[in-house]
Amino acid sequence: MGRRIVKDILAPLRRLLKRLPERDVMIVLALFVGISCGVAAVILKLCIHYIHDGITSWFSGEIYNYLYILYPGVGMLLAMLFVRYVVKDNIGHGVTKVLVAVSKNESKIKPHNMWTSMLASSVTIGFGGSVGAEAPIVYTGAAIGSNVARYMGLSYKNMTILLGCGAAGAVAGIFKAPLAGVLFTLEILLFNISMSSILPLLLSTISATVISYLSFGSNPPFQCTISPFEMGNIPYYIILGLFCALCSVYFTRMTLWLEDKIKSIQRPYLRWGIASLSLGLLIFLFPPLFGEGYGCLHGLLNGGDINLDGQTVLSFMLNTAWMVPVFFLLVLILKVFSMSLTNAGGGVGGTFGPTLFMGAIAGFVISRTINLIGGPMSVPEQNFVLVGMAGLMAGVMQAPMTAIFLIADMTGGYELLIPLILTSTISYAVTRSIEPYSIYTKRIAKRGELLTHDSDQAVLTLLKTGDLIEKDFKTVKIDATLGELVDVVSVSTRNIFPVIDSRKHFQGFVSLEDIRRDMFKTDQYDTLHVYNFMRSAPAYVYIDEKMDSVMNKFEKTGAWNLPVVDRDRTYIGFVSKSKIFSAYREQLKQVSHD
Repeated sequence: MGRRIVKDILAPLRRLLKRLPERDVMIVLALFVGISCGVAAVILKLCIHYIHDGITSWFSGEIYNYLYILYPGVGMLLAMLFVRYVVKDNIGHGVTKVLVAVSKNESKIKPHNMWTSMLASSVTIGFGGSVGAEAPIVYTGAAIGSNVARYMGLSYKNMTILLGCGAAGAVAGIFKAPLAGVLFTLEILLFNISMSSILPLLLSTISATVISYLSFGSNPPFQCTISPFEMGNIPYYIILGLFCALCSVYFTRMTLWLEDKIKSIQRPYLRWGIASLSLGLLIFLFPPLFGEGYGCLHGLLNGGDINLDGQTVLSFMLNTAWMVPVFFLLVLILKVFSMSLTNAGGGVGGTFGPTLFMGAIAGFVISRTINLIGGPMSVPEQNFVLVGMAGLMAGVMQAPMTAIFLIADMTGGYELLIPLILTSTISYAVTRSIEPYSIYTKRIAKRGELLTHDSDQAVLTLLKTGDLIEKDFKTVKIDATLGELVDVVSVSTRNIFPVIDSRKHFQGFVSLEDIRRDMFKTDQYDTLHVYNFMRSAPAYVYIDEKMDSVMNKFEKTGAWNLPVVDRDRTYIGFVSKSKIFSAYREQLKQVSHD
Protein backbone atom coordinates (compact mmCIF):
# COMPACT_ATOMS: atom_id res chain seq x y z
CA MET A 1 0.00 0.00 0.00
CA GLY A 2 2.67 2.48 1.06
CA ARG A 3 4.85 1.78 -1.98
CA ARG A 4 1.93 2.25 -4.36
CA ILE A 5 1.07 5.62 -2.80
CA VAL A 6 4.67 6.75 -3.13
CA LYS A 7 4.80 5.74 -6.79
CA ASP A 8 1.52 7.46 -7.61
CA ILE A 9 2.59 10.71 -5.94
CA LEU A 10 6.14 10.76 -7.21
CA ALA A 11 5.64 9.60 -10.82
CA PRO A 12 5.11 13.17 -12.18
CA LEU A 13 7.93 14.50 -9.97
CA ARG A 14 10.31 11.82 -11.20
CA ARG A 15 9.65 12.73 -14.82
CA LEU A 16 10.19 16.40 -13.98
CA LEU A 17 13.50 15.84 -12.18
CA LYS A 18 15.13 13.53 -14.71
CA ARG A 19 17.01 16.33 -16.47
CA LEU A 20 18.04 18.30 -13.39
CA PRO A 21 21.52 18.10 -11.79
CA GLU A 22 21.82 15.95 -8.67
CA ARG A 23 22.18 18.96 -6.36
CA ASP A 24 18.92 20.49 -7.61
CA VAL A 25 17.15 17.13 -7.38
CA MET A 26 18.12 16.85 -3.70
CA ILE A 27 16.83 20.36 -2.99
CA VAL A 28 13.45 19.64 -4.58
CA LEU A 29 13.14 16.26 -2.84
CA ALA A 30 14.15 17.72 0.52
CA LEU A 31 11.35 20.29 0.21
CA PHE A 32 8.89 17.55 -0.78
CA VAL A 33 9.95 15.32 2.12
CA GLY A 34 9.74 18.23 4.56
CA ILE A 35 6.21 19.13 3.47
CA SER A 36 5.16 15.47 3.69
CA CYS A 37 6.62 15.15 7.19
CA GLY A 38 4.92 18.36 8.29
CA VAL A 39 1.58 16.99 7.10
CA ALA A 40 2.27 13.66 8.85
CA ALA A 41 3.09 15.47 12.12
CA VAL A 42 -0.13 17.48 11.90
CA ILE A 43 -2.21 14.36 11.25
CA LEU A 44 -0.63 12.52 14.18
CA LYS A 45 -1.19 15.38 16.62
CA LEU A 46 -4.80 15.78 15.52
CA CYS A 47 -5.50 12.04 15.79
CA ILE A 48 -4.11 11.90 19.34
CA HIS A 49 -6.04 15.04 20.29
CA TYR A 50 -9.40 13.84 18.98
CA ILE A 51 -9.07 10.35 20.44
CA HIS A 52 -8.03 11.72 23.82
CA ASP A 53 -10.80 14.32 23.92
CA GLY A 54 -13.35 11.81 22.73
CA ILE A 55 -12.74 9.39 25.60
CA THR A 56 -12.11 11.92 28.42
CA SER A 57 -14.35 14.91 27.66
CA TRP A 58 -17.21 13.53 29.74
CA PHE A 59 -15.09 12.79 32.83
CA SER A 60 -16.92 14.37 35.77
CA GLY A 61 -13.89 15.30 37.83
CA GLU A 62 -16.01 14.74 40.92
CA ILE A 63 -15.34 11.04 41.38
CA TYR A 64 -12.30 8.92 40.97
CA ASN A 65 -12.16 8.07 37.30
CA TYR A 66 -11.96 4.31 37.29
CA LEU A 67 -11.85 4.39 33.50
CA TYR A 68 -8.21 5.38 33.91
CA ILE A 69 -7.66 1.73 34.72
CA LEU A 70 -9.31 0.52 31.50
CA TYR A 71 -8.56 3.06 28.80
CA PRO A 72 -4.78 2.56 28.42
CA GLY A 73 -5.23 -1.21 28.16
CA VAL A 74 -7.83 -0.78 25.41
CA GLY A 75 -5.42 1.38 23.42
CA MET A 76 -2.59 -1.08 23.93
CA LEU A 77 -4.82 -3.97 22.83
CA LEU A 78 -5.95 -2.18 19.66
CA ALA A 79 -2.35 -1.30 18.81
CA MET A 80 -1.17 -4.85 19.50
CA LEU A 81 -3.88 -6.40 17.32
CA PHE A 82 -3.10 -3.93 14.53
CA VAL A 83 0.62 -4.72 14.65
CA ARG A 84 0.12 -8.45 15.09
CA TYR A 85 -2.50 -9.10 12.40
CA VAL A 86 -2.26 -6.17 9.97
CA VAL A 87 1.32 -4.89 10.01
CA LYS A 88 2.98 -8.20 10.95
CA ASP A 89 6.21 -6.39 11.72
CA ASN A 90 7.90 -4.85 14.75
CA ILE A 91 7.37 -1.08 14.58
CA GLY A 92 8.34 -0.10 18.11
CA HIS A 93 11.36 1.97 19.17
CA GLY A 94 11.29 4.13 16.07
CA VAL A 95 14.55 6.05 16.48
CA THR A 96 16.48 2.86 17.19
CA LYS A 97 14.96 1.29 14.06
CA VAL A 98 16.13 4.27 12.00
CA LEU A 99 19.67 3.85 13.35
CA VAL A 100 19.59 0.15 12.43
CA ALA A 101 18.36 1.01 8.92
CA VAL A 102 21.31 3.37 8.41
CA SER A 103 23.81 0.92 9.89
CA LYS A 104 22.63 -2.38 8.44
CA ASN A 105 20.07 -1.89 5.71
CA GLU A 106 21.59 0.72 3.38
CA SER A 107 19.14 3.32 4.80
CA LYS A 108 16.16 1.37 3.42
CA ILE A 109 12.97 1.39 5.49
CA LYS A 110 9.85 -0.59 4.60
CA PRO A 111 7.09 1.45 2.90
CA HIS A 112 4.45 0.54 5.48
CA ASN A 113 6.40 2.48 8.10
CA MET A 114 5.23 5.69 6.42
CA TRP A 115 1.86 5.26 8.12
CA THR A 116 1.72 2.25 10.44
CA SER A 117 3.68 3.85 13.31
CA MET A 118 1.44 6.91 13.16
CA LEU A 119 -1.74 4.89 13.38
CA ALA A 120 -0.57 2.56 16.13
CA SER A 121 0.91 5.34 18.27
CA SER A 122 -2.13 7.62 17.91
CA VAL A 123 -4.35 4.85 19.29
CA THR A 124 -1.87 3.99 22.04
CA ILE A 125 -1.36 7.58 23.23
CA GLY A 126 -4.92 8.75 22.58
CA PHE A 127 -6.24 6.09 24.96
CA GLY A 128 -3.75 7.09 27.63
CA GLY A 129 -0.63 5.01 26.93
CA SER A 130 2.22 6.64 28.82
CA VAL A 131 4.55 7.13 25.85
CA GLY A 132 5.49 9.85 23.39
CA ALA A 133 4.50 10.50 19.79
CA GLU A 134 7.87 11.89 18.73
CA ALA A 135 9.74 8.62 18.06
CA PRO A 136 6.89 7.23 15.88
CA ILE A 137 6.79 10.44 13.83
CA VAL A 138 10.58 10.35 13.43
CA TYR A 139 10.26 6.77 12.17
CA THR A 140 7.48 7.89 9.84
CA GLY A 141 9.50 10.84 8.54
CA ALA A 142 12.61 8.72 8.02
CA ALA A 143 10.51 6.13 6.16
CA ILE A 144 9.09 8.86 3.90
CA GLY A 145 12.59 10.12 3.10
CA SER A 146 13.95 6.61 2.53
CA ASN A 147 11.14 5.51 0.22
CA VAL A 148 11.14 8.74 -1.78
CA ALA A 149 14.88 8.28 -2.32
CA ARG A 150 14.47 4.62 -3.23
CA TYR A 151 11.78 5.33 -5.79
CA MET A 152 13.84 8.13 -7.32
CA GLY A 153 16.78 5.72 -7.69
CA LEU A 154 19.19 7.68 -5.45
CA SER A 155 22.53 6.36 -4.17
CA TYR A 156 23.09 5.16 -0.62
CA LYS A 157 24.70 8.48 0.24
CA ASN A 158 21.74 10.54 -0.98
CA MET A 159 19.23 8.06 0.41
CA THR A 160 20.82 8.50 3.82
CA ILE A 161 20.65 12.28 3.51
CA LEU A 162 16.99 12.15 2.49
CA LEU A 163 16.25 9.76 5.36
CA GLY A 164 17.84 12.35 7.64
CA CYS A 165 15.70 15.05 6.01
CA GLY A 166 12.62 13.03 6.88
CA ALA A 167 13.63 12.59 10.50
CA ALA A 168 14.62 16.26 10.83
CA GLY A 169 11.37 17.37 9.20
CA ALA A 170 9.37 15.18 11.57
CA VAL A 171 10.99 16.72 14.66
CA ALA A 172 10.61 20.21 13.24
CA GLY A 173 6.98 19.61 12.31
CA ILE A 174 5.83 18.23 15.63
CA PHE A 175 7.72 20.80 17.75
CA LYS A 176 7.84 23.81 15.40
CA ALA A 177 11.59 23.75 15.93
CA PRO A 178 13.54 23.75 12.62
CA LEU A 179 17.00 24.16 14.14
CA ALA A 180 16.37 21.40 16.67
CA GLY A 181 15.30 19.10 13.83
CA VAL A 182 18.64 19.58 12.08
CA LEU A 183 20.62 19.13 15.28
CA PHE A 184 18.67 15.98 16.19
CA THR A 185 19.62 14.41 12.89
CA LEU A 186 23.27 15.45 13.13
CA GLU A 187 23.76 14.37 16.75
CA ILE A 188 21.82 11.13 16.76
CA LEU A 189 21.21 9.72 13.29
CA LEU A 190 23.86 10.72 10.75
CA PHE A 191 27.64 11.04 10.72
CA ASN A 192 30.34 12.62 8.55
CA ILE A 193 28.01 15.33 7.28
CA SER A 194 29.48 18.15 5.17
CA MET A 195 28.12 21.66 4.85
CA SER A 196 26.71 20.89 1.41
CA SER A 197 24.58 18.11 2.92
CA ILE A 198 23.13 20.38 5.59
CA LEU A 199 21.24 22.44 3.00
CA PRO A 200 18.66 19.68 2.31
CA LEU A 201 18.20 19.21 6.07
CA LEU A 202 17.52 22.91 6.55
CA LEU A 203 15.06 23.03 3.67
CA SER A 204 13.22 19.99 4.99
CA THR A 205 12.88 21.38 8.53
CA ILE A 206 11.79 24.83 7.33
CA SER A 207 9.08 23.40 5.06
CA ALA A 208 7.82 21.05 7.80
CA THR A 209 7.73 23.93 10.30
CA VAL A 210 5.76 26.10 7.87
CA ILE A 211 3.15 23.34 7.53
CA SER A 212 2.90 23.10 11.32
CA TYR A 213 2.56 26.90 11.65
CA LEU A 214 -0.17 27.01 9.01
CA SER A 215 -2.06 24.24 10.83
CA PHE A 216 -1.67 25.26 14.47
CA GLY A 217 -0.67 28.91 14.42
CA SER A 218 2.57 30.60 15.42
CA ASN A 219 2.44 29.98 19.17
CA PRO A 220 5.14 27.68 20.53
CA PRO A 221 4.03 24.15 21.52
CA PHE A 222 4.70 24.90 25.17
CA GLN A 223 3.79 28.43 26.18
CA CYS A 224 5.34 29.40 29.47
CA THR A 225 5.86 32.30 31.81
CA ILE A 226 9.61 32.85 32.19
CA SER A 227 11.28 34.93 34.85
CA PRO A 228 14.52 36.79 34.02
CA PHE A 229 17.70 34.78 34.52
CA GLU A 230 19.67 35.66 37.66
CA MET A 231 23.35 34.80 38.07
CA GLY A 232 22.77 33.96 41.72
CA ASN A 233 20.76 30.88 40.67
CA ILE A 234 23.71 29.25 38.89
CA PRO A 235 24.55 26.91 41.85
CA TYR A 236 20.96 25.67 41.80
CA TYR A 237 21.15 25.00 38.05
CA ILE A 238 24.32 22.98 38.68
CA ILE A 239 22.40 20.91 41.24
CA LEU A 240 19.64 20.44 38.68
CA GLY A 241 22.19 19.25 36.10
CA LEU A 242 23.55 16.63 38.51
CA PHE A 243 20.03 15.49 39.39
CA CYS A 244 19.14 15.23 35.70
CA ALA A 245 22.23 13.08 35.13
CA LEU A 246 21.15 10.74 37.93
CA CYS A 247 17.64 10.56 36.45
CA SER A 248 19.07 9.95 32.97
CA VAL A 249 21.07 6.92 34.05
CA TYR A 250 18.03 5.61 35.92
CA PHE A 251 15.82 6.23 32.86
CA THR A 252 18.08 4.39 30.41
CA ARG A 253 18.96 1.39 32.51
CA MET A 254 15.58 0.88 34.15
CA THR A 255 13.70 1.21 30.85
CA LEU A 256 15.73 -1.46 29.11
CA TRP A 257 15.62 -3.78 32.13
CA LEU A 258 11.87 -3.41 32.60
CA GLU A 259 11.05 -3.95 28.92
CA ASP A 260 13.19 -7.09 28.83
CA LYS A 261 11.52 -8.42 31.97
CA ILE A 262 7.99 -7.77 30.69
CA LYS A 263 8.75 -9.14 27.23
CA SER A 264 10.10 -12.33 28.81
CA ILE A 265 6.44 -13.27 29.33
CA GLN A 266 6.02 -15.37 26.20
CA ARG A 267 2.21 -15.35 25.87
CA PRO A 268 1.29 -12.00 24.26
CA TYR A 269 -2.22 -11.72 25.70
CA LEU A 270 -1.02 -12.59 29.20
CA ARG A 271 1.73 -10.01 28.81
CA TRP A 272 -0.82 -7.44 27.63
CA GLY A 273 -3.13 -8.27 30.56
CA ILE A 274 -0.44 -7.86 33.21
CA ALA A 275 0.95 -4.70 31.60
CA SER A 276 -2.43 -3.02 31.04
CA LEU A 277 -3.66 -3.74 34.57
CA SER A 278 -0.41 -2.50 36.12
CA LEU A 279 -0.43 0.61 33.95
CA GLY A 280 -4.08 1.31 34.73
CA LEU A 281 -3.43 1.16 38.47
CA LEU A 282 -0.44 3.48 38.18
CA ILE A 283 -2.46 6.04 36.20
CA PHE A 284 -5.39 5.70 38.61
CA LEU A 285 -3.10 6.62 41.50
CA PHE A 286 -1.03 9.17 39.56
CA PRO A 287 -3.18 10.78 36.83
CA PRO A 288 -0.27 12.85 35.39
CA LEU A 289 1.01 9.53 33.95
CA PHE A 290 -2.01 9.41 31.61
CA GLY A 291 -0.95 9.85 27.97
CA GLU A 292 1.96 12.13 27.13
CA GLY A 293 1.43 14.18 30.26
CA TYR A 294 1.77 17.47 28.40
CA GLY A 295 -1.25 18.93 30.22
CA CYS A 296 0.70 18.62 33.45
CA LEU A 297 3.69 20.25 31.78
CA HIS A 298 1.67 23.27 30.72
CA GLY A 299 0.61 23.83 34.33
CA LEU A 300 4.12 23.55 35.72
CA LEU A 301 5.62 25.77 32.98
CA ASN A 302 3.31 28.58 33.98
CA GLY A 303 4.06 28.45 37.69
CA GLY A 304 0.93 26.65 38.80
CA ASP A 305 0.38 23.46 40.77
CA ILE A 306 -1.70 20.61 39.51
CA ASN A 307 -5.10 20.25 41.12
CA LEU A 308 -6.06 16.58 41.31
CA ASP A 309 -8.98 16.82 43.73
CA GLY A 310 -11.51 14.12 42.97
CA GLN A 311 -9.18 12.46 40.46
CA THR A 312 -7.05 10.28 42.71
CA VAL A 313 -7.12 8.84 46.20
CA LEU A 314 -3.70 10.43 46.71
CA SER A 315 -4.88 14.00 46.11
CA PHE A 316 -4.51 14.66 49.86
CA MET A 317 -0.73 14.66 49.36
CA LEU A 318 -0.99 17.88 47.39
CA ASN A 319 -2.57 19.66 50.35
CA THR A 320 0.62 19.48 52.38
CA ALA A 321 3.58 21.62 51.34
CA TRP A 322 6.35 19.03 51.73
CA MET A 323 4.25 16.22 50.24
CA VAL A 324 3.93 18.05 46.90
CA PRO A 325 7.55 17.41 45.78
CA VAL A 326 7.28 13.89 47.22
CA PHE A 327 4.20 13.21 45.08
CA PHE A 328 5.92 14.47 41.95
CA LEU A 329 9.11 12.59 42.76
CA LEU A 330 6.99 9.43 42.77
CA VAL A 331 5.54 10.49 39.41
CA LEU A 332 9.09 10.96 38.13
CA ILE A 333 10.16 7.48 39.27
CA LEU A 334 7.01 5.73 38.08
CA LYS A 335 6.98 7.36 34.63
CA VAL A 336 9.65 4.89 33.55
CA PHE A 337 7.46 2.02 34.73
CA SER A 338 4.36 3.33 32.96
CA MET A 339 6.28 3.92 29.73
CA SER A 340 7.89 0.47 29.78
CA LEU A 341 4.57 -1.21 30.54
CA THR A 342 2.97 0.57 27.61
CA ASN A 343 5.65 -0.38 25.09
CA ALA A 344 6.24 -3.93 26.30
CA GLY A 345 2.52 -4.61 26.70
CA GLY A 346 1.72 -4.04 23.03
CA GLY A 347 1.52 -0.26 22.70
CA VAL A 348 3.55 1.77 20.21
CA GLY A 349 5.28 4.94 21.30
CA GLY A 350 8.62 6.49 22.05
CA THR A 351 10.79 7.73 24.88
CA PHE A 352 11.12 11.27 23.55
CA GLY A 353 7.95 12.59 25.18
CA PRO A 354 8.50 10.81 28.52
CA THR A 355 12.00 12.31 28.61
CA LEU A 356 10.55 15.82 28.33
CA PHE A 357 7.92 15.01 30.95
CA MET A 358 10.40 13.60 33.44
CA GLY A 359 12.77 16.49 32.88
CA ALA A 360 10.01 18.96 33.68
CA ILE A 361 9.10 17.04 36.82
CA ALA A 362 12.76 16.89 37.83
CA GLY A 363 13.06 20.66 37.49
CA PHE A 364 9.89 21.16 39.52
CA VAL A 365 10.98 18.81 42.32
CA ILE A 366 14.38 20.51 42.66
CA SER A 367 13.00 24.06 42.56
CA ARG A 368 10.09 23.38 44.90
CA THR A 369 12.43 21.66 47.37
CA ILE A 370 14.83 24.64 47.26
CA ASN A 371 11.95 27.04 47.90
CA LEU A 372 10.61 24.95 50.78
CA ILE A 373 14.01 24.73 52.45
CA GLY A 374 14.35 28.47 52.18
CA GLY A 375 17.52 30.36 51.54
CA PRO A 376 18.91 33.70 50.57
CA MET A 377 16.54 33.79 47.61
CA SER A 378 13.69 31.84 46.07
CA VAL A 379 13.98 30.35 42.60
CA PRO A 380 11.43 30.65 39.75
CA GLU A 381 9.98 27.16 39.48
CA GLN A 382 8.80 27.51 35.87
CA ASN A 383 12.38 28.32 34.80
CA PHE A 384 13.64 25.15 36.44
CA VAL A 385 10.85 23.12 34.85
CA LEU A 386 11.93 24.34 31.42
CA VAL A 387 15.65 23.85 32.02
CA GLY A 388 15.02 20.41 33.53
CA MET A 389 13.43 19.30 30.25
CA ALA A 390 16.67 20.13 28.42
CA GLY A 391 18.83 18.59 31.13
CA LEU A 392 17.15 15.20 31.07
CA MET A 393 16.99 15.13 27.29
CA ALA A 394 20.72 15.88 27.07
CA GLY A 395 21.45 12.95 29.39
CA VAL A 396 18.99 10.35 28.09
CA MET A 397 19.49 11.10 24.38
CA GLN A 398 23.12 12.21 24.82
CA ALA A 399 22.39 15.05 22.45
CA PRO A 400 23.02 18.31 24.35
CA MET A 401 22.77 20.65 21.36
CA THR A 402 19.42 19.19 20.36
CA ALA A 403 18.18 19.49 23.93
CA ILE A 404 19.26 23.12 24.32
CA PHE A 405 17.79 24.43 21.10
CA LEU A 406 14.70 22.24 21.09
CA ILE A 407 13.61 23.51 24.49
CA ALA A 408 14.52 27.09 23.59
CA ASP A 409 12.65 26.82 20.27
CA MET A 410 9.45 25.23 21.45
CA THR A 411 9.08 27.34 24.59
CA GLY A 412 10.47 30.64 23.43
CA GLY A 413 12.95 30.33 26.28
CA TYR A 414 16.06 31.84 24.69
CA GLU A 415 16.30 34.18 27.70
CA LEU A 416 17.41 31.12 29.65
CA LEU A 417 20.14 30.09 27.21
CA ILE A 418 22.87 30.21 29.88
CA PRO A 419 21.15 27.86 32.35
CA LEU A 420 20.01 25.67 29.45
CA ILE A 421 23.61 25.25 28.32
CA LEU A 422 24.97 24.84 31.84
CA THR A 423 22.46 22.24 33.02
CA SER A 424 22.47 20.29 29.73
CA THR A 425 26.27 20.17 29.61
CA ILE A 426 26.58 18.93 33.19
CA SER A 427 23.85 16.34 32.68
CA TYR A 428 25.39 15.12 29.43
CA ALA A 429 28.95 14.95 30.76
CA VAL A 430 28.08 13.14 33.98
CA THR A 431 25.66 10.74 32.27
CA ARG A 432 28.14 9.84 29.55
CA SER A 433 30.84 9.13 32.13
CA ILE A 434 28.51 6.55 33.74
CA GLU A 435 26.48 5.31 30.76
CA PRO A 436 28.34 5.54 27.40
CA TYR A 437 25.26 4.90 25.26
CA SER A 438 21.99 6.73 24.85
CA ILE A 439 18.58 5.14 25.26
CA TYR A 440 18.44 4.79 21.46
CA THR A 441 21.85 3.22 20.92
CA LYS A 442 22.48 0.99 23.93
CA ARG A 443 20.94 -2.19 22.50
CA ILE A 444 22.38 -1.95 18.99
CA ALA A 445 25.79 -0.83 20.27
CA LYS A 446 26.05 -4.07 22.24
CA ARG A 447 25.46 -5.95 18.98
CA GLY A 448 28.15 -3.94 17.20
CA GLU A 449 25.68 -2.52 14.71
CA LEU A 450 25.87 1.15 15.60
CA LEU A 451 27.16 3.84 13.27
CA THR A 452 29.10 6.46 15.17
CA HIS A 453 30.55 9.87 14.50
CA ASP A 454 33.95 8.18 14.37
CA SER A 455 34.19 7.79 10.58
CA ASP A 456 36.58 4.81 10.69
CA GLN A 457 34.37 2.92 13.13
CA ALA A 458 31.25 3.85 11.18
CA VAL A 459 32.59 2.54 7.87
CA LEU A 460 33.80 -0.68 9.50
CA THR A 461 30.28 -1.18 10.86
CA LEU A 462 28.92 -1.07 7.32
CA LEU A 463 31.34 -3.77 6.10
CA LYS A 464 30.13 -7.37 6.42
CA THR A 465 32.57 -10.23 6.81
CA GLY A 466 30.42 -12.51 4.67
CA ASP A 467 30.71 -10.10 1.71
CA LEU A 468 34.51 -10.09 1.77
CA ILE A 469 35.26 -13.82 1.81
CA GLU A 470 37.56 -15.12 -0.94
CA LYS A 471 36.68 -18.67 -1.93
CA ASP A 472 39.07 -19.34 -4.82
CA PHE A 473 41.60 -21.16 -2.63
CA LYS A 474 42.16 -24.82 -3.50
CA THR A 475 41.73 -27.05 -0.46
CA VAL A 476 43.76 -30.16 0.32
CA LYS A 477 43.09 -33.05 2.67
CA ILE A 478 45.29 -33.28 5.74
CA ASP A 479 46.40 -36.83 4.84
CA ALA A 480 47.03 -36.08 1.15
CA THR A 481 50.48 -36.92 -0.24
CA LEU A 482 53.02 -34.39 -1.50
CA GLY A 483 52.28 -35.57 -5.03
CA GLU A 484 48.56 -34.83 -4.62
CA LEU A 485 49.45 -31.44 -3.16
CA VAL A 486 51.66 -30.61 -6.17
CA ASP A 487 48.76 -31.51 -8.48
CA VAL A 488 46.59 -28.98 -6.63
CA VAL A 489 49.35 -26.36 -6.81
CA SER A 490 49.60 -26.79 -10.59
CA VAL A 491 45.97 -25.70 -11.13
CA SER A 492 45.78 -23.02 -8.46
CA THR A 493 46.21 -19.27 -8.90
CA ARG A 494 46.84 -18.69 -5.17
CA ASN A 495 49.85 -19.45 -2.99
CA ILE A 496 47.94 -20.57 0.10
CA PHE A 497 46.24 -23.96 0.40
CA PRO A 498 43.72 -24.53 3.21
CA VAL A 499 43.97 -27.94 4.88
CA ILE A 500 40.73 -29.70 5.83
CA ASP A 501 39.80 -33.07 7.29
CA SER A 502 37.17 -35.54 6.07
CA ARG A 503 34.38 -33.43 7.61
CA LYS A 504 35.68 -30.26 5.91
CA HIS A 505 36.80 -28.79 9.24
CA PHE A 506 39.69 -26.38 8.90
CA GLN A 507 42.97 -27.78 10.26
CA GLY A 508 45.60 -25.34 9.04
CA PHE A 509 47.21 -24.24 5.81
CA VAL A 510 50.17 -24.83 3.55
CA SER A 511 51.86 -22.01 1.69
CA LEU A 512 53.77 -22.35 -1.56
CA GLU A 513 56.87 -21.17 0.24
CA ASP A 514 56.59 -24.13 2.65
CA ILE A 515 56.88 -26.75 -0.07
CA ARG A 516 59.11 -24.93 -2.59
CA ARG A 517 62.24 -26.93 -1.67
CA ASP A 518 60.47 -30.34 -1.77
CA MET A 519 57.90 -30.02 -4.56
CA PHE A 520 60.34 -31.15 -7.23
CA LYS A 521 61.57 -34.20 -5.27
CA THR A 522 59.45 -36.75 -7.12
CA ASP A 523 60.89 -39.62 -5.11
CA GLN A 524 59.21 -38.22 -1.99
CA TYR A 525 55.77 -37.64 -3.54
CA ASP A 526 54.35 -40.73 -1.83
CA THR A 527 56.28 -40.57 1.44
CA LEU A 528 55.64 -36.96 2.48
CA HIS A 529 52.16 -35.76 3.37
CA VAL A 530 50.35 -32.48 3.79
CA TYR A 531 50.56 -32.68 7.60
CA ASN A 532 54.36 -32.59 7.28
CA PHE A 533 54.16 -29.05 5.85
CA MET A 534 50.97 -27.70 7.51
CA ARG A 535 50.98 -24.62 9.72
CA SER A 536 48.29 -23.57 12.16
CA ALA A 537 46.37 -20.39 11.54
CA PRO A 538 47.19 -17.56 13.97
CA ALA A 539 43.47 -16.87 14.38
CA TYR A 540 40.07 -17.77 12.99
CA VAL A 541 37.45 -15.41 11.62
CA TYR A 542 33.81 -16.40 11.98
CA ILE A 543 31.44 -15.70 9.12
CA ASP A 544 29.11 -13.59 11.29
CA GLU A 545 31.90 -11.74 13.11
CA LYS A 546 31.83 -7.93 13.27
CA MET A 547 34.43 -6.16 11.17
CA ASP A 548 36.00 -4.25 14.07
CA SER A 549 36.68 -7.61 15.74
CA VAL A 550 38.18 -8.97 12.51
CA MET A 551 40.51 -5.97 12.24
CA ASN A 552 41.60 -6.47 15.85
CA LYS A 553 42.61 -10.04 14.98
CA PHE A 554 44.64 -8.83 12.00
CA GLU A 555 46.36 -6.26 14.21
CA LYS A 556 47.19 -8.75 16.97
CA THR A 557 48.46 -11.51 14.65
CA GLY A 558 50.20 -9.40 12.00
CA ALA A 559 48.69 -11.71 9.36
CA TRP A 560 47.58 -10.64 5.88
CA ASN A 561 45.15 -13.55 5.40
CA LEU A 562 42.95 -15.31 7.95
CA PRO A 563 40.67 -18.35 7.47
CA VAL A 564 36.91 -17.92 7.73
CA VAL A 565 34.94 -20.71 9.41
CA ASP A 566 31.47 -21.23 10.81
CA ARG A 567 30.83 -21.94 14.47
CA ASP A 568 31.68 -25.67 14.15
CA ARG A 569 34.96 -24.78 12.32
CA THR A 570 33.80 -25.84 8.86
CA TYR A 571 36.06 -24.14 6.32
CA ILE A 572 34.42 -21.40 4.21
CA GLY A 573 37.25 -19.30 2.73
CA PHE A 574 39.80 -16.63 3.55
CA VAL A 575 39.56 -12.94 4.25
CA SER A 576 42.49 -10.72 3.41
CA LYS A 577 43.60 -7.40 4.84
CA SER A 578 44.04 -6.00 1.33
CA LYS A 579 40.45 -6.89 0.39
CA ILE A 580 39.15 -5.22 3.56
CA PHE A 581 41.15 -2.05 2.79
CA SER A 582 39.76 -1.95 -0.74
CA ALA A 583 36.20 -2.42 0.51
CA TYR A 584 36.82 0.23 3.17
CA ARG A 585 37.91 2.79 0.57
CA GLU A 586 34.91 2.01 -1.61
CA GLN A 587 32.49 2.22 1.31
CA LEU A 588 34.04 5.50 2.42
CA LYS A 589 33.30 6.97 -1.01
CA GLN A 590 29.67 5.88 -0.75
CA VAL A 591 29.02 7.33 2.69
CA SER A 592 31.05 10.48 2.38
CA HIS A 593 28.62 13.41 2.14
CA ASP A 594 30.81 15.80 0.15
